[in-house]
Amino acid sequence: VQLQASGGGLVQPGGSLRLSCAASGSIFSINSLAWYRQAAGKQRELVARATRSGNLDYADSVKGRFTIARDNAMNAVYLQMNNLKPEDTAVYYCNGWTMYGRDYWGKGTLVTVSS
Repeated sequence: VQLQASGGGLVQPGGSLRLSCAASGSIFSINSLAWYRQAAGKQRELVARATRSGNLDYADSVKGRFTIARDNAMNAVYLQMNNLKPEDTAVYYCNGWTMYGRDYWGKGTLVTVSS
């Protein structure tokens, strides 16, 4: 499985960004697609996850502000981020977890929230 993320950038507090991630390869094996983030000096953390069965999970810190969506074929996942805060600044990574219990990661995309 290969994952390609895009959509990061610089945005002012209160602004919005939309991240996209395209999956390719053994897409049939993907059970979930997710977004993680890692801020400077901090551990990588789960932001949101969408499963093949339709379940959606969010970190408490982004509930009500971020929305994850995936297409039915599990070949793309999106993260709509609204009302962004400086503490959302991080490198965001697309993640795919397969039926074989293996994680795949895309290259990160930097999101900077600053005035």
